[in-house]
Formats: sequence, structure tokens, C-alpha cells
Amino acid sequence: MKRIATIAVIVLTASTGVLAQGGRGAPAPPPPLEPGASQADVDKALLAAPPNPNLRNQATVIKWKPDLTYDTLRKGTNRLVCYDRSGQPGQQPFSIECTSLGNLERVAQNLRFEAMGDKKQAMLDAAEKDGTRVKPEYGSIFYNLSGPDQARANAHMTVAVPGATTQSTGLPDNNKMGGAWIMNAGTSTAHIMVPGH
Repeated sequence: MKRIATIAVIVLTASTGVLAQGGRGAPAPPPPLEPGASQADVDKALLAAPPNPNLRNQATVIKWKPDLTYDTLRKGTNRLVCYDRSGQPGQQPFSIECTSLGNLERVAQNLRFEAMGDKKQAMLDAAEKDGTRVKPEYGSIFYNLSGPDQARANAHMTVAVPGATTQSTGLPDNNKMGGAWIMNAGTSTAHIMVPGH
């Protein structure tokens, strides 16, 4: 029963977020760009967004700066935020990501750790151990589109479930069953892998 409830939550999380943003009728027009923002930068960042026009059109778009702060290119009206990570440390030459606005502190921490090169894993492990690892919003989705270039980029989606385990969700902690499973179970990085996404 626990497994059925967990899978139902996964499906509802993925679909409700999309459906909640899409009413009936024509999608609302996108909000205006911030002064100095480039429509090309916004369009590129939105490539990883789910296909629902209302969700995509109303997403916030940011641009990360070298000091790991960001500029807002377009202020959206929903909780989705998208950004370009192409060429950043640890990323593919083409790398776009969207997630919940509530995850930006986690993303900024990830960027700091990834910039440390060889020290990255030791710093991640230390932050996990001492409790300073920023947790993502439970149930939030990370949408990624990455590859050597846009034409060869692959889409990937995960659902953040920090601290979740096989015991707490009923999902396996490996992909041997062929269905959804938890990667990094029991850590702040725990997330549900959905085959084919």
C-alpha cells in the first residue's frame, strides 16, 4: 500500500504542477523581460521547461553570474525557474535546468562545490555530515536538458525527496526492478529517478 501511495504522489507531483499552471483556454502571455535582458537567453533557458504553455510562459528566468549570484531576466508568476548552466564546472557544453524557486539556494551551493574541482566530493560529504547541505524542496522537480550541443542534448527529470529511504517510501534504492527508484537514499540528495525521463 505504501508503494502505491508513493507512486501516486510521484505522478500527482509531476502532473499537478503542470496542471495547476494550465487553466482552460489560451495560455497567458509571458511577462515582460527585465531591462537589459536578452530574449535569446530567455528562450534558451526555457528549453528545459515542461511543454505546458502556461507553465513555460510564466516561468522565472535567471542568469547565473561568476560570483554565484544571479540576475533575473524575466520575473514569472509561478514557482518554476529556469537557467542556463552551459560550460559551468561539471556541466556539459550545453546544459539547461529548471526547478522550483525554492531550490535556488541549493543550486547556488551546488555551483560553489562544483567550482572546487577535485575537492568537490569531499566538500559535499562534509556538508552532508555536518548538516550544512542545503536541502531541496521535498517533491520538487529538476528538469535538465544537457549534452555536447543542443542537437544531441538529452532530457532528464528527477523528483527531490531529501532524506527519503526505501523504508519511508516503499521504492527500491536501485533500478533493478525497472520502475521508479530512489538514488542517494537517506541523504539530502535523495531523489526519485523516473525511467525514460
